[in-house]
Amino acid sequence: MPEDLIRDELIARLVRAGELEVSGENQDEADTYFDTEMFRFHGPDGFESDYRGLTDYFASVRAAFDNRSIRRGIVLVDGSYLACQTWIEGTFVRPFTQSPAGVLPPNGRRVVFDLINIFRVDDRGRLIEEWVRTDNRSLLSQLQRTAGSNA
Repeated sequence: MPEDLIRDELIARLVRAGELEVSGENQDEADTYFDTEMFRFHGPDGFESDYRGLTDYFASVRAAFDNRSIRRGIVLVDGSYLACQTWIEGTFVRPFTQSPAGVLPPNGRRVVFDLINIFRVDDRGRLIEEWVRTDNRSLLSQLQRTAGSNA
């Protein structure tokens, strides 16, 4: 298979995996994009998790935010690694139980998670490891603003 097709397939799989995690529309399909036994997540502030922890996190995002969307920006592929910009957005309408600051009450505002991700895939193209960096200061500022506040 030509290298461009492999790259394009990996990117398409990454995009679809993100869409499924954010929407929650089909967990069985989402599972096919991951090595659910070996997957490891490395997040900000030393947060470490397995695949179950990642799916629990996204369940908390889906529970707290309505009108969710995900966009991928620049995506780079180098062998079994992919790096990309990611924006996850939603309207904060219910308590967010897995925020970086613990449980936070909703503020009714649109929130943007601005992320940089690095993924590693196995020889079947499944996600096996992820490193995430985010601007937690900006995120927490958005989460803690009250409805009607511009601060």
